[in-house]
Amino acid sequence: MHETEKFKSFLKSKFMIKDLGKLKYFLGIEVIDTGKGVCLNQRKYVLDLLSDYGIPACKPAKTPLQSKLVVSNEATIDDPLLDNINDYQKIMGKLIYLTNTRPDISYVVHCLSQFMHYPLKSRLKTAFKILRYLKGSPGLGIHITKGSCMTLKAYSDADWTKCVVTRNSVTGKKQNTPSKSSTEVEYRALASVTNKVIWVLKKLKDLDCEFFLPVSLYCDSNSTIQIVVNPVFHKRTRHLEIDLHFVRKKNLSGVIKTVKVNTANQIANILTKGLDTLQHKVLDEKLGMNDAYHISD
Repeated sequence: MHETEKFKSFLKSKFMIKDLGKLKYFLGIEVIDTGKGVCLNQRKYVLDLLSDYGIPACKPAKTPLQSKLVVSNEATIDDPLLDNINDYQKIMGKLIYLTNTRPDISYVVHCLSQFMHYPLKSRLKTAFKILRYLKGSPGLGIHITKGSCMTLKAYSDADWTKCVVTRNSVTGKKQNTPSKSSTEVEYRALASVTNKVIWVLKKLKDLDCEFFLPVSLYCDSNSTIQIVVNPVFHKRTRHLEIDLHFVRKKNLSGVIKTVKVNTANQIANILTKGLDTLQHKVLDEKLGMNDAYHISD
């Protein structure tokens, strides 16, 4: 607290500022002190969104997307393109902003946002299912808890050739190029996550936090982990770009440590595919999602 006051005094000496006390609300994001930490949620934003589209009277959905459903955009007689896309674009814009505190809907929002300029009628129906899912837990948000042990963990996952149009794979977002094998797409995902880990470590270093190494990087693919730790490449991995192999260098230098995780406990699954009700709920909890208005002491 002493350092906080010193920083405030420094700012006051340089700028005309007003101390508003504890942060409670910022750009539609509510910051709630739970005693265990803070919970970032957009409950009012969700309730206003539900009210705008007349959802409060509807039955809540248990998941934002049907399990294993692949979202495509091939028009048929029974499922034509929308005549007026403005409503679709409007609702998707609102849902995209909501993903700031609701990563549990990130995957389906990403899928639907690919069709902003030529959506099918069924895509609008899927967007309304997200709203019905939000109705069941409008106060759900990211719960950042306090703890004595500070560790940094990362999770890597991919869904091979998930996009039915381009056949590109999905790792939270669609990869730029098609992959020739599931091992390749998992390795690409691992490389992407490693990049992000390095970025986070640099930011932590700026805050004088340099005790997180090695960062545990969880992956549910045995073959991908073997490629990282095995100094001898097999023929099936020769098509991987050389620049992806920096993952191995970071592993050898102690920056990351690949760890095998069971698919059922792979948190990144919620960002790459539709899940059943039970699995979706389990991963929500592992992701640190909590309802700010129902957190027990």
